Amino acid sequence: MILAALICAMMVLLFIRIPVAISMLLPCLVYAMLSPDITLGVALQRCMASINSFPLLAVPLFVMTGYLSNAGGLADRLFRLLLSLFGKIPGSLGYVNVISSLLFSWMSGAAIADAAGLGSVLVPAMKKRGYDEGFALGLTGASSLIGPIMPPSIPAIMYAVAAGVSVGSLFLAGVLPALVLTAILCVFVFIDAQRNPLREKHAGPQVSVMTAVVSALPVLLTPVIILGGILGGVFTPTEAAAAAVMWVLFLSCCYQSLSLNAFRGVLVKTASTTGSIMLIVAAAGLFGWVIAREQGPQAVTEAMLALTDNPYVFLLLINVALLITGMLLEPVAGLLITVPVLLPAALEFGIDPLQLGIIMILNLVLGLLTPPVGLVLYVLSSVTGASVQTVIRGTVPFLIPLLVTLLLITFVPAFSLWLPGFLVK
Repeated sequence: MILAALICAMMVLLFIRIPVAISMLLPCLVYAMLSPDITLGVALQRCMASINSFPLLAVPLFVMTGYLSNAGGLADRLFRLLLSLFGKIPGSLGYVNVISSLLFSWMSGAAIADAAGLGSVLVPAMKKRGYDEGFALGLTGASSLIGPIMPPSIPAIMYAVAAGVSVGSLFLAGVLPALVLTAILCVFVFIDAQRNPLREKHAGPQVSVMTAVVSALPVLLTPVIILGGILGGVFTPTEAAAAAVMWVLFLSCCYQSLSLNAFRGVLVKTASTTGSIMLIVAAAGLFGWVIAREQGPQAVTEAMLALTDNPYVFLLLINVALLITGMLLEPVAGLLITVPVLLPAALEFGIDPLQLGIIMILNLVLGLLTPPVGLVLYVLSSVTGASVQTVIRGTVPFLIPLLVTLLLITFVPAFSLWLPGFLVK
């Protein structure tokens, strides 16, 4: 009854549009005040303990890397490189859209940064070349979800901290699923190009391939620094994030593309985003502790085992539950609330925590493309001037490749587990 009351109270607060962190925090504080053996001091200690984590230091650093890449014009260099490579291929801007998101994901682990940075450039360019506005918006929104899956991924860091798994291993687990999603989106672009063969007959590269390669090559070294440094044992994921910030800042200074006002804006945005995330982490830490104290994970495990003993049925059930959760909560909040509840049940079914992590992340980031939360929908509407309704209509067809990717990583564990098993001994 206590668990039901806590969850109902949180859902009511969310329904009346109270911020997520406050919606989690208030019921827990009431629980602490009414409990005879818990004080508000204990609740505060639990909040602080949840953010007192070395791996979480990577979050503001990767956030800053993404904002610096946008402000410093590094994303534009990647865009020009891809346009020079794909300029004469039918559907060129569609491929540029998807591959740009893949490359940009190596510098920013957030879908919103991708949608804001690349959407403002790619959607107008695609409309100018004759693409349907809905298709351009939908493709941009769908491809932005590559970012939270491909390392460095902010949701992956959150899951790793909550589940107690290696951040580096979870980064590796996301590589193949991100590439699978990229390939499936490229298939959609190919099909669209076959239906509209004359749309880009005048499209061509704006600069020579060699010039574009020379311009973008230093930017492409960013993932080498991040992943190469982690796999080579040079530094931890948190230290890799710091190295990425320094490298991107160095490039921006060398290109003289980052003004002092723009850098100040980067610092303000980084502080604001980090503050929002850490407040959610602190509240979710207390919420998870209360749920664990009331034996919520055990209750969920017993209910699942009573319902089915088939791990595939269990995975289908949690997919449905997480898709609904993603429609109501931001990915970070959704992860921090559901991991303590679902992980013990998944372990009982013999599901690897790394595979579960990728499944949970993709499920919850799908909510970024669905109302009422749908942050990517609102970002695309803001940067392109299209109505939210237009963005929603454009993204609906692209839920198909996203769900296909979700089913593949759900029922084929090798997509998530092969690379960590091969590279991490």
